Amino acid sequence: MTTFTVIFIIALTLSYGVQFWLALRQKAYVLSHREQVPAAFSDRVSLSAHQKAADYTIEKSRLGDIDSVVGLIFLLLLTLGGGISLVFEFWSTFDLSPLLSSLIAVANIFLLMTLVEIPFSLYQTFVIEEKFGFNKNTLPQFIKDQLISFTLTMGIGLPIMALILWVMDSIGSLWWLYAWLIVMSFSLLMSWLFPTVIAPLFNKFTPMEDGSLKERIQNLLSRCGFNSQGIFIMDGSKRSGHGNAYFTGLGNNKRIVFFDTLINSLDEDELEAVLAHELGHFKRKHVIKMLVASSIMTLISFAVLGWLITQDWFFDGLGVSIHSNAAALLLFTLVSPVFTTFMQPISAYFQRQFEFEADDFATEQAQGSKMISGLVKLYEENASTLTPDPLYSAFHYSHPPAAIRIAHIEAKMQSAG
Repeated sequence: MTTFTVIFIIALTLSYGVQFWLALRQKAYVLSHREQVPAAFSDRVSLSAHQKAADYTIEKSRLGDIDSVVGLIFLLLLTLGGGISLVFEFWSTFDLSPLLSSLIAVANIFLLMTLVEIPFSLYQTFVIEEKFGFNKNTLPQFIKDQLISFTLTMGIGLPIMALILWVMDSIGSLWWLYAWLIVMSFSLLMSWLFPTVIAPLFNKFTPMEDGSLKERIQNLLSRCGFNSQGIFIMDGSKRSGHGNAYFTGLGNNKRIVFFDTLINSLDEDELEAVLAHELGHFKRKHVIKMLVASSIMTLISFAVLGWLITQDWFFDGLGVSIHSNAAALLLFTLVSPVFTTFMQPISAYFQRQFEFEADDFATEQAQGSKMISGLVKLYEENASTLTPDPLYSAFHYSHPPAAIRIAHIEAKMQSAG
């Protein structure tokens, strides 16, 4: 057993240990607060709705625990168990170019990972979501979505990986810089294409009909200086009863999207406030900030990989006998999350700050009281727990917990009034 193997096992134990401990805290905290609606919501949320959210949260967490255990076992089988080496060695026996055999090996491993996750997705959709009244999906639709997703991943991902592997083989020691430029260019292109090319493969997007709601939204967009390619209603109800709203795309390809479930749940004032929050992310340049942060982290990751790929201990310590660029890229993708677990709270903190800023913007552009009532409806209808464990939410919540978020909006309203 090499030194790096020991380091990896320690990091793996800490990473998964912390995750399981946090999940245990979350379940215990939610369960301990199940019997009483928090005081801040006592006149807004019924006890039955609060208990439904608690039960829903606990069941999802239990499934997540099992998923994590299976993921841990699968990761160990692929690395220290020799799985990656076995797949790469198998395809190297065929009369194929090194690049092609490596791509097929990587595709095989991602296919295995997808197959391992499908039972959990099935259980989440057709057992948990069904039990709590959210599921609108059908098995044929589920299978179709899985096939489309996998086809897109392979059809788009493999050519990009082939290009990166070619760069790794051909450019020299600075290959990682060129690989970063390729990945970031591709990410920007996909963000631009997503609204009009990718998303319609899964859902139907219908332009919002003329009326008071559309006029109200267009006035809001005009006040905020937001230019989009239209306001669309997405048929989210064909898969789920959950509601949401978002804007997507970059540059002149931006779209405003409302789930049809959200349109049916909130009144026009609340919809305006929810959209104002989403526009707040745009006006406060959160999208650009997140893109810059992602670019920097991706660049650092490629630079680290550029060093690791020259170190035999990196391969040997993770149970991989074939020291190839493709194997290194795959290993790094699988193993790096183990070493970055404790960066999650930092990322989550900044995301929550962005949410506060977007809420501030919404209270300036719309009615703060309607923002609150809309959020309460969304928490209730989506069965989002009102009582998450503080430490768990610090690690995992990109949005502030309900009580903290609403208290922030109320304070903003008071200071403005």
